[in-house]
Amino acid sequence: MMNFSQVSYFTLGAYFDPGPLRWLYFVIILSVYVLIVLSNLLLIVVICLNKTLHEPMYIFLCSLFINEINGSTVCLVFIAYQILQDIHTISYNLCFLQIFILYSYIGVNFTNLAVMSYDRYVAICFPLHYNTHMTLRKVTCLIVVTWLSPFVAVGITIVLTASLKLCGNIMDSVYCDNYLIIKLACSDTTMNNIYEVVAATVFVSIPVFIIFFTYIQIFRVCFNGTKQTRQKAVSTCTPHLFSVVNFAFGSSFQICQTRFDLSHLPQMLRIILSLYHLTCQPLFNTPMYGLNLTKIRNVCKNIFSKSRKAVTVIEMT
Repeated sequence: MMNFSQVSYFTLGAYFDPGPLRWLYFVIILSVYVLIVLSNLLLIVVICLNKTLHEPMYIFLCSLFINEINGSTVCLVFIAYQILQDIHTISYNLCFLQIFILYSYIGVNFTNLAVMSYDRYVAICFPLHYNTHMTLRKVTCLIVVTWLSPFVAVGITIVLTASLKLCGNIMDSVYCDNYLIIKLACSDTTMNNIYEVVAATVFVSIPVFIIFFTYIQIFRVCFNGTKQTRQKAVSTCTPHLFSVVNFAFGSSFQICQTRFDLSHLPQMLRIILSLYHLTCQPLFNTPMYGLNLTKIRNVCKNIFSKSRKAVTVIEMT
């Protein structure tokens, strides 16, 4: 039996020997990561450098894009590195750091999406009072809560899990997961399980309830409103709804991976499903928001048109 004091590293058992395809998988993972960073960074720069986009909705979008870069970086770079290794291990401390960042990523994402739905609710249901409700001070407070509360909650999770005595160090995953470490414990995990349920309720169920409630009100106003109101709601709410549904499905895939026995599924499929919320969400969000939100689309067009003119002038000279 392996006790707590002997565990200095974890073995990630979901990796397999890709053989001659190793470098191909490495290039694919790295390409996806670079695309995620560049696309999200582009929209962050566009929003930050244009005063016309300094509105609550776009500030919350910046927060969302920053979080997506954060989550993808800690996971995809690590996986790309592991693909090139023959032995797939991670140190004890680095494993908990990875858990902290990944769980914070999920918490911040759900909270951020809930805040964004509240912002759309105020803008569409109370348009005349929007500027009064969504003040700079209130937006700042919402951003702080969006980031700080998941950090504190996940920090408590890490402390509880790190206090457990472990009887093993092999996880069937490509990255560290808190629940999988709890399953390795040979000490009482009641407190951990209770806290995970409470944390999941606060950072998943409550945001989902807020999103559900606000969109019921938005749809009610749209059905009773003018054609212009409906068009505004569709253009601003469609990417947000897509983002909510996409992230919820991606997170549910990962929960199923850790809570249920899915060994009957092909290993490659299980790996893809566990990475879905870390890859497809940040990949899909940028084109969804960039193409559907008129202001961002117009600013991007202006930037590219100015760049073309500058290139033309340089070539003529």
